[in-house]
Amino acid sequence: MENGKFRTLQDELNSQDMVDGHVLVLNHFMSSLKSQAIRCACGLGIPAVLHRLGGSATVANLLDETGLHPSKLPYLRRLMRALTVSGIFAATRGNNITETVYSLTPASRLLVGDTTSSSMSVLQSQRPEKGFAMFFRMEEWFRDDGGAGTLFKMEHGVTSPWELAKENSDYNTGLNKSCVIDTSIVMDVLLRGPSADVFRGVTSLVDVGGGYGAASLAIVGAFPGIKCTVMDLQQVIGEAPDDGVVQFVAGDMFEFVPPAQAAFFKNVLDCWSDDDCVKILRQCKKAIAKRDAGGKVIIINVVVGHGPDNVAAKETQVFYDMYMMSIDGIEREEHEWRDIFIEAGFSDYKITPILGYQSIIEVFP
Repeated sequence: MENGKFRTLQDELNSQDMVDGHVLVLNHFMSSLKSQAIRCACGLGIPAVLHRLGGSATVANLLDETGLHPSKLPYLRRLMRALTVSGIFAATRGNNITETVYSLTPASRLLVGDTTSSSMSVLQSQRPEKGFAMFFRMEEWFRDDGGAGTLFKMEHGVTSPWELAKENSDYNTGLNKSCVIDTSIVMDVLLRGPSADVFRGVTSLVDVGGGYGAASLAIVGAFPGIKCTVMDLQQVIGEAPDDGVVQFVAGDMFEFVPPAQAAFFKNVLDCWSDDDCVKILRQCKKAIAKRDAGGKVIIINVVVGHGPDNVAAKETQVFYDMYMMSIDGIEREEHEWRDIFIEAGFSDYKITPILGYQSIIEVFP
């Protein structure tokens, strides 16, 4: 109380702090519109249109090429402006000072087309009601006494995406196709440069939880001498396109991992608790060769705190962790990974943060 008046929290902030705080809160509150704007632009085919037109176009060009009604022109301009500010597209002034020319950026180039290398397919294969709508119930889940189980279960009635995939064949197919697309992009980057050395000298590899084998096929393409085995659940393996390049084995990684010189995990261990990861890695330790014979486990996953020193990478790591929280998974910091490796009986590890928000972790027996 001051001079007989109660001070509020706002009274403790100067004007600039109040403005900055208000802008930041409102920005985060409305940030979900970013994802929906990207989804809308992809659904309209705007990245593909820009690509087809040589990489740039005016809003009027986009309207004509997408076949939208002329009444949508001012709204399309606003959509493009929002996605330009967000870094998805770039904008320059055209010959007419009032005319804006939009062009592709590295981000939107990944949204071009409906191919296996297109991030657009990931955006459109998992509908919002299956992916993010459950987070509207996050407060309800936090207030629950634990009886509701995971946030995913509260929304969908089953604990994890794998259980839902077992019951729903369409969801199963969509989930695995999304994994193929993401894996294709990541492996393309990994195998282009020095990071590919992580596979050099490996003669046999088991891709645990490898889905349709996208990672293994990429590895064999770069290193034809490596014999790759993909292990996953029967519901996944049963749909995998087996062309004889890699071997597919159905099984439970908690009970058995096929023998190989090295084991490989891409975005698998973050789906499981620490205790479960220890159990899985102990099975791997039984399956792989000794260290002096080239034995190791290769993990592609987030290591929170490792990677580019920019807001986008850091936010992607921690928001990915919140997403994994919905199935009781976790994105770990280095010390958390280290504790798991030690508990599972491994002697050493090496982290190489070269995949944007993700890292390569080599774990040695």
